[in-house]
Amino acid sequence: IKHGVDCLSPQQIVRGEALADAVHIQENTPENLDVKREVFSLIDALAGPHAVIASSTSALLPSKFTDHLQGRHRCVVVHPINPPYLIPAAEVVPAPWTSPETVERTRAFLVAAGHAPLVMKHELDGFIMNRLQGALLEEAFRLVADGYASVDDVDIGIRDGLALRWSFMGPFETIDLNAPGGVRDYVERYQTIYANIFPQMLRRVDWAGEVIETVEADRSKRLPREQLGERQVWRDRRLMALAAHKKKSDQEFGR
Repeated sequence: IKHGVDCLSPQQIVRGEALADAVHIQENTPENLDVKREVFSLIDALAGPHAVIASSTSALLPSKFTDHLQGRHRCVVVHPINPPYLIPAAEVVPAPWTSPETVERTRAFLVAAGHAPLVMKHELDGFIMNRLQGALLEEAFRLVADGYASVDDVDIGIRDGLALRWSFMGPFETIDLNAPGGVRDYVERYQTIYANIFPQMLRRVDWAGEVIETVEADRSKRLPREQLGERQVWRDRRLMALAAHKKKSDQEFGR
């Protein structure tokens, strides 16, 4: 950190000029608690008194690196999802001492910038999106590890199945529309099915164990590792096309 600060100092970048009139400051340092604590101390000392100080961390709770700050009430996590330049969702995660005004200002700022904020009421490991994604990945790895499905079949189930609905509805709206009487009717009809499945889902699978050999081998057959970069460009173009389609559909059919 000291080396980085020394390199920036001659350009006056860390002396406050860049932060003086900022209303929102977004920190994007590595996922290292000591680094974030030091960087937040520096920003808190240099930023104007009304600036919101946000972190892009995807794993660290804001209480772990803002507890020592005089201005900790204005600190919050704003966690985007990859690739953040194309996906509008961003989590807003307050520490126990983050003021309601800071949370609301952050939410309004994101909306004005074209993002779709999801605001947590309290901090929690994994936030919202990683907890949901983690639950899905855990079951995906388990299905492959236990020999019930191939990597391709799991991907097909999401890509050509669940994700089609999820691209414009969340899980609660999905089940609300999947039973004649809405969400309560869905729960009454189908909760027992999921309750019977759930005990089997409690056994953890080591993602880095034997199953990773199968997953990587199957993925490498479909996409050689040297073509990852090219496929990432394809992904971004598909996301742009999907975003354009969703915008048009929202205008035509409502959201």
